[in-house]
Amino acid sequence: MLDRLISDVKWCRFEKLLLRLKPEGAGRPPYDALLMLKALLLQQWYRLSDAELEEALNDRVSFRRFLGLSLEDAAPDHTTLCRFRNRLTEDGLAEKLFGEFERQLDQRGLLLKRGTMIDASLVETPHRPASHERGRAAVDPDAALTARKGQRGTHYGYKMHAGVDQTSRLIRSLKLTPANVNDTVPADELVRGDEQAIYADKADAKRARRAWLASLGIKPRIMHKSWGGGPKLRPSQKRHNALIGKIRAEVEGVFATLKRWMGFVRVRYRGLVKNAAHLNLLALAYNMNRSLKLAI
Repeated sequence: MLDRLISDVKWCRFEKLLLRLKPEGAGRPPYDALLMLKALLLQQWYRLSDAELEEALNDRVSFRRFLGLSLEDAAPDHTTLCRFRNRLTEDGLAEKLFGEFERQLDQRGLLLKRGTMIDASLVETPHRPASHERGRAAVDPDAALTARKGQRGTHYGYKMHAGVDQTSRLIRSLKLTPANVNDTVPADELVRGDEQAIYADKADAKRARRAWLASLGIKPRIMHKSWGGGPKLRPSQKRHNALIGKIRAEVEGVFATLKRWMGFVRVRYRGLVKNAAHLNLLALAYNMNRSLKLAI
């Protein structure tokens, strides 16, 4: 995988983006920014902590070759890796790096644009919520509490919203919100504008959204729902929902990969900004790996 990515990805374009990073303060000479980005991508693919990544960079020849390090070169330690990730976050570059690779995918013809599947999934936080009874403040004030739809109990943390290219299953758009934000709120931000159709569930069924998509020349393949106390769905609407449900179910496989294979069952950091940056790096790593399967 790593050897193919070395040749398949246009890394020089990432280098240009990384030139925008603010320089670190005085100290030892910094590592090349592209080398550091590649290290953070390895972290996503292999579900490593900063300490585990440091150890792996000193131990695995394949990792060193991917970064362009010789056997004699010193590898970055875990504190250097952490500082670089924080710089990416502070400068807002994680989202731009994700967007750059989407452009590369488009130029290679891997984005089919037949449709974008929109959905959301809850992500836990390891931090405890506030407790008014105990006078305890929240460890992560950006996380929020919400009820699980169709399930007992509550969920505390965040929600990832994604727009996924139909058939190719490449991620095209992302947004992380507190868990209590309704799925429909950021839905319009996930529309890319060049797809032929939008596939979404009942939570996104708004007349204004259907009209807006139609005005853009995009087919609004959104499941129908009965509006509070209104008439029940017609048989044709039920058949429409069944067809849409089968198509948009593919997005669940993408969420499963991000969570089970890449470890995004719970967020790693504290705060919306840091976790959103991490999600963009995670999605970038996912798309790179996915592109290898599509380009065979």
